[in-house]
Amino acid sequence: MSDLPLYAPGWPGIPPRWTSSAKIGIGTALNRTSKVWFTLSHGILNEIYYPRVDIACTRDLGLIVTDGAGIFSEEKRHCRFEVNPVESGVPAYRLINTELGGRYRVEKEIFADPHRNVVVQKIRFADLRPNGQPGLRLFALLAPHLGNEGAGNTAWVGDYKGVPLLYASSHDGFALALACSVPWKKRSAGFAGYSDGWQDLNRNYQLTNEYQRAENGNVALTGEIDLAASNGEVVLALGFGGNWAEAGEQVRATLLDDYNALFRDYVSQWKGWQKTLMPLDRPAAEHDLYRASVAVLRAHESKDFLGGVIASLSIPWGFNKGDEDLGGYHLVWPRDLVETAAGFLAAGAVGDAVRVLHYLETTQEADGRWPQNMWLDGRPYWNGLQMDEAAFPILLVDLLRREGAVTTGDLKRWWPMVRRAAGFIAVNGPVTQQDRWEEDGGYSPFTLAVEVAGLLAAADIADAASASASASYLRELADNWNENIERWTYSSNGDLARQVGVDGYYVRIAPEETDCDDSPTEDFVVIKNRPRGEDRQRASHIISPDALALVRFGLRAPDDPRILNTIKVIDAVLRAKLPQGPVWYRYNDDGYGEHADGAPFDGTGIGRPWPLLAGERAHYELDAGNVTGAQDLLRTVEASTNGSRLLPEQVWDGNDIPDRELFLGKPSGSACPLVWAHSEYIKLVRSLKDGKIFDQPPQTVKRYRMEKRKSVFWEWRFNNKCRVVPNGKTLRLAVQAPAMVHWSSDGWQTAHDVQTRDTGLGIQIADLPTSSLDPGHNVVFTFYWQQSGKWEGTNFSVTVQAE
Repeated sequence: MSDLPLYAPGWPGIPPRWTSSAKIGIGTALNRTSKVWFTLSHGILNEIYYPRVDIACTRDLGLIVTDGAGIFSEEKRHCRFEVNPVESGVPAYRLINTELGGRYRVEKEIFADPHRNVVVQKIRFADLRPNGQPGLRLFALLAPHLGNEGAGNTAWVGDYKGVPLLYASSHDGFALALACSVPWKKRSAGFAGYSDGWQDLNRNYQLTNEYQRAENGNVALTGEIDLAASNGEVVLALGFGGNWAEAGEQVRATLLDDYNALFRDYVSQWKGWQKTLMPLDRPAAEHDLYRASVAVLRAHESKDFLGGVIASLSIPWGFNKGDEDLGGYHLVWPRDLVETAAGFLAAGAVGDAVRVLHYLETTQEADGRWPQNMWLDGRPYWNGLQMDEAAFPILLVDLLRREGAVTTGDLKRWWPMVRRAAGFIAVNGPVTQQDRWEEDGGYSPFTLAVEVAGLLAAADIADAASASASASYLRELADNWNENIERWTYSSNGDLARQVGVDGYYVRIAPEETDCDDSPTEDFVVIKNRPRGEDRQRASHIISPDALALVRFGLRAPDDPRILNTIKVIDAVLRAKLPQGPVWYRYNDDGYGEHADGAPFDGTGIGRPWPLLAGERAHYELDAGNVTGAQDLLRTVEASTNGSRLLPEQVWDGNDIPDRELFLGKPSGSACPLVWAHSEYIKLVRSLKDGKIFDQPPQTVKRYRMEKRKSVFWEWRFNNKCRVVPNGKTLRLAVQAPAMVHWSSDGWQTAHDVQTRDTGLGIQIADLPTSSLDPGHNVVFTFYWQQSGKWEGTNFSVTVQAE
């Protein structure tokens, strides 16, 4: 050993990059003991997460095959791949990777040790060439990216209690160890792109440099597997710990344990959980994804922060991203999380959904909102404000109530969380800083639908908590916002109406207006992810399937003429005709996707179709009575995978580009799997079984579809100073501190005072009796702030206007 070179040259290596987001498998043990999550792509292990599902610790672990003389073949680049779960709904996999020239075959069985922080893969290697040729050699190549970082890693060759291992560690307390069931023939540690084993094998077809250490850089580890000693069958164990010794102990313990017993334990835990779920399987379906989908949801959950489920075990276009993309999609989005909880509930996994609610309760901010997205411990990652993410947790409480998981008595226990969330919506809505696509601010039909539904659900919970003043105000505010949706978001003179031949349509988002002007849909909005000069459009020019949320959440009937008009525009502008069926874009001029030539998204691009939008459309069709159409769209979603049973965020909509692995109708380079898409799929399966939308709130359906409830009040706020109030409406003033309102309707010839009253939601209200005033009357008012003992110093006026 002393004759081997100690330090690898080439520090710090090439800039680190993550890897493909097109996963073909993900998994973890279904317990809280084993804290590793693994992903698969291109026939090999990709990112492995430890000790939390939001911390990636590897880039990939694959095999290289040489003959020592002239053959160099990398498994992930030079093979055809087959992957199948070992059993339906069990995220353990059998892979068959066959070299494109037919020279060798690799069979793998991959799962997580259910008792340790170790990912296990049994490998069977077969040389398929005729006898008499030089024997093939097999090498394992591992790229550590500990603690979500490819830089700053140290790799070395070492041992644990005399067992030869390959090690890596980071400066922030993460370590890994790679062990083989037979001793390594050769080992080397190097810097990626310069002195790593890939470079050596590519040049020399064997390991000629057995470097012992590569410090503080982008590193790689290589080990030659002794095929002769193993008869072509070995077990690789990749373990993790807080230091090298812990990682070493973990992998040695795994290899000393009974492999078959570990495998049986892993499988039995998953099968046991699957047996508790609703039998929504469709055995006759060509691509039934039900069991795979519920496993995807459960496999993305944290084992420390129970109920915290990340959006995806992937990094969109990861092969083009480095350490600067710290979070990828392995973060918690509250909206996605509630969608996931609803997916759990739809499958009958009530306890799993309740854990999500507890997690949301824990991570709620003091002002009532939730972060745009966050690490599992609740630290915000991005700092945008999306109002739907404040409303969704309220809807989850109500859905749990309807499914019997939360009783009427329990509602009092959840009222503090609901009160803070509803108060935040009431104070800050209805305008959102960002829509659900995390881009534009303003009036979004989707956000408005969720807000209104959330306010009504919160009112029911307030009633259960004996908070009658809050309940009344929440319903009245919901009525007011609901009545204004068309004024805010329905365009009657946009270019798309003329193009398609309809009277109007709901826009994707309309800019905020602050003085209750007429429709703001003719103002301009900024389009994110578009090149400079192409990033502004008139609001009426941008259409989105988001408008269907008005039906999904019960505010509008599926046969409402305005909805039908909007669907015509959506289908004319946003429907992509793909081999599996129609799939929709998020909105026209979307920039979040690959470039026209298939190059990865790099801040600009072209948005591609989203399968989950086909699921949302199917829910609309079901509500409209078109069951066959909904079933067809379910099959479309099922056929949008790459054959792996994992649903992507987006699918490719252009001609095939094999060099970029882009094929018509198949996953693009964005996230895969997308947990949200699997949640939507599960809910659709349940909805079709029930014959109605599973998660549709009943309050909105009853109040607006059936009772046709109108608003009594017209609200004035400092952040929305109405200049007019329709005649027949009562002018309501909403402020955030106690005040005496001094007002007049006759030019101060007479004056009146009214005291604001507390709603219990952080809002004080005062109602001025304008409903009996004739059009043209001008109401003038000001405020005396009682806590500070000061007058506002400004008069405000509102004119009564004929409707």
